Amino acid sequence: MAEVIVHVYDVTNESPGYETANFALVHLNTVCKEAVPIGGVFHTAVQVYGDEEWGYGECKRGSGVYSCPAGKNMQYSYRESIVLGRTNCSAAKVSQILKELSQEWQGDKYHMLARNCNHFCNELLQRLGVPKLPAWVNRFANAGDIAYEAAQSLQKAKNDMINAGKEAYKNALETAFKTPMSLISLSKAGRVRTDQFKPKFITGRIAGFDEGAGQK
Repeated sequence: MAEVIVHVYDVTNESPGYETANFALVHLNTVCKEAVPIGGVFHTAVQVYGDEEWGYGECKRGSGVYSCPAGKNMQYSYRESIVLGRTNCSAAKVSQILKELSQEWQGDKYHMLARNCNHFCNELLQRLGVPKLPAWVNRFANAGDIAYEAAQSLQKAKNDMINAGKEAYKNALETAFKTPMSLISLSKAGRVRTDQFKPKFITGRIAGFDEGAGQK
């Protein structure tokens, strides 16, 4: 059995000139974590067997899974460590799990809200058989992910309505043009005089579709 530790970082920019912004972000994360239940912007990585931590990040090609000395990721500002328990997996089993995850978690599939470092850590922790990350760690991304999915659903609903309107418009026109042709066919049988027939084509706007289109 081995202890499983999660290292939590504030997502800051360590480049020169960002000191004030970094201070503000760290303070905001603290407030959001402890006072306002919406979480903050955090990076996490998992340490198990050895002095390395395993995380996930964006890259153009290859696996997004990487390791670095535990608690010393220089891209972010270290905040704290959380012991989540002990895994029953052997070192060899953990190595196999990490190999599998390195294939599954490609760097070009990274998404800030839907597939980030915290999602990776939760997947790894689940396979290790220990509790997942505390809710506050990824709550901000989860809230953003819900909003993103809602926006996608609304866009799909809007597109479906537009397509339905176009189809209705098309069907209405086809009906308008086909109706006189059917009546002309009847006239050939002597039932209707063509010189007395005056087809009524659709003119102006079709209620609903054109009115909706004009409001966009």
